Amino acid sequence: MLYRQPAVLLRYFGRADTFSTLIERRTFHIVALLLIPALPIFVQGQPADRAHTEALAQRATDRIQVLQKEADRLAAEERTLLGDLRKLEVDRQIKAEEFRQLVADAAEISEELAANRQRMQDLEQQEAISRPELKARFVDIYKMGQGRYLRLLLSTSNIRQVGQASRILSALAKIDADRVVTRQRTLAELKRTRAALEQRGRRLSTLKAEAERAQTAVERAAASRGALIRDIDSRRDLNAQLVGELQGAQQRLQAALRDLSAAAPSAEPATLPLRPFRGDLDWPVTGTLARPNRPAGASAANAIAIAAPEGSPVSAIHDGVVAFADTFGGFGNLVIVDHGAQSYSLYGDLLEMSVKKGVRVERGQVLGTLGPAPAGPPQLYFELRIDGQSADPLQWLKKR
Repeated sequence: MLYRQPAVLLRYFGRADTFSTLIERRTFHIVALLLIPALPIFVQGQPADRAHTEALAQRATDRIQVLQKEADRLAAEERTLLGDLRKLEVDRQIKAEEFRQLVADAAEISEELAANRQRMQDLEQQEAISRPELKARFVDIYKMGQGRYLRLLLSTSNIRQVGQASRILSALAKIDADRVVTRQRTLAELKRTRAALEQRGRRLSTLKAEAERAQTAVERAAASRGALIRDIDSRRDLNAQLVGELQGAQQRLQAALRDLSAAAPSAEPATLPLRPFRGDLDWPVTGTLARPNRPAGASAANAIAIAAPEGSPVSAIHDGVVAFADTFGGFGNLVIVDHGAQSYSLYGDLLEMSVKKGVRVERGQVLGTLGPAPAGPPQLYFELRIDGQSADPLQWLKKR
């Protein structure tokens, strides 16, 4: 059948005329390979011994403790963020009140400036009305030369009108003087008031802009804290889910240990799920990240290449069953390990393979040695598929 003969599988998908074309079809081939339903997942008849089962149980316990510490850290971080969020909310209310007060002050200054301008316009209008009369009188007085008001007084022919004329002239002189002085004083006062209001308005505009920026910064900080809290909630939910999976696996391991004690081994070997070990998986080979020596688009989006000396041992990142161990187009010698729950790890470009299909492997067990890549120095092609989807291996391997 097709699923039992990889060579037939290649003929079924079409053999490439050139090596490059074969590489470009690699992703389609490997997806089809992983989707073959009849591929064996677990092999019966290989009961785990007590030491292996106890080691798995201890690993599950250790990982649960790590996840619980992570949950405690996330809870503490969330409490801190919630405290920050409450402080930011109070600060936001204060900033909003300050901004409203500044807006009210700016409106008040605008009204005062408008009143100032109106008063100056009224004064200028009054001046325009009285200017012809005042100008004519000043011209007449100027024509009299020295003495001015006195010569005007002496020009009257009726001696009885001298006193009246004197009083009128005195009043006119005082009115003219007062009018000039008052107008100058009023104009000066209005100019000072307008300058002060404009300076205050500029200051308020600056404060308003600063308050607006501060309010925006507080709102952004609050939104950022809120996003972090939502992210922490999501991570805490995932953490609880992973702990639940591990606890279930731990219970099955304990049952397996009881079966071993009762000399009634379980038909299915004890295993641990892969998902709870995100970020805690050992690297498959000791080396460095490198640019894949393959055509653009030839490999999966999240696959990585690890450069290492030729012949370096390549190890399984987690317990599982070898689902494929043979030559595959574009991958050279390829080993695929099925970790259950539609999770797979792929190891390509091997020089030699030390495992066969159907064999159960443990974490750290050598699968083969690193061989030459299609072009350039030796590199391990490594890919992860979690829940049937391509995943970023760097998010699952231990941080360096």
